[in-house]
Amino acid sequence: MKRLIPWLLLLALPSLAADRVVSIGGDVTQIVYALGGQQALVARDSTSQHPALAKKLPDIGYMRQLNAEGILALKPTLVLSSELAKPSLALQQVAQAGVKVVEVTGENSLEAIPQKIAAIGKALHREEEAKALTEQVSKTLAALPKRPLPVRVLFIMTHSGMKSLAAGSDTAADGAIRSAGLVNAMAAVPHYQPLSQEGIIAAAPDLVVIGDDGLKTLGDEEKVWQLPGLALTPAGQHKNLLVIDEMALLGFGLDTPGAIVKLRKAAEAARHE
Repeated sequence: MKRLIPWLLLLALPSLAADRVVSIGGDVTQIVYALGGQQALVARDSTSQHPALAKKLPDIGYMRQLNAEGILALKPTLVLSSELAKPSLALQQVAQAGVKVVEVTGENSLEAIPQKIAAIGKALHREEEAKALTEQVSKTLAALPKRPLPVRVLFIMTHSGMKSLAAGSDTAADGAIRSAGLVNAMAAVPHYQPLSQEGIIAAAPDLVVIGDDGLKTLGDEEKVWQLPGLALTPAGQHKNLLVIDEMALLGFGLDTPGAIVKLRKAAEAARHE
């Protein structure tokens, strides 16, 4: 019987082999860490910046510009990907190569956060950890202010090499603004649109919101008010500006509830101007 034990252990090795996980999406990667699954991570995409430890992992590039060969070279057994990476020929090729690809919702709503936790917990076989994290997140979500506040918010997206854009409907910014009980000043237009003086003046935002990286791209706060039409809005007249972690606000991940609270407080302060 003793001679059989080593053979039995060898037979069990394939099932005991640890997963090699590639994580795509800043929200996805952060949840992997929160569930204690980071030991399995072998790479992440460029949107995965939190926690800071994640940046030490190999970077496979931007989620919408993936390369199948680069992913497969890492010999992953599992790819956890935000559906925001779709459509992706690279991920199709990875799946065709026999690697399990799990898609995680990219819905722009607070209700999506527990769904993300559950999907990732199941894929990592960390259902108990996922249950505990979901309970914690649900308590935080339940405490968020829900009373509508008639403050008009303009979110400006700006990155190096691109024109400044205003967030309309069907955007993550629109979802965040509505989740805070506020009014998207640009809700009448779809998606992200270039700033126009006429459009911004008509939108009449009470509060302007920009990501911290976006502010660095522009230079400083004074440069914000020099964008088309902004100086002639209520927000511009009172210099009501919120600079925030863009990924936290727009990612609908673990940091989003806290970002929503910051947005709400800034809107309440703007209302009393």
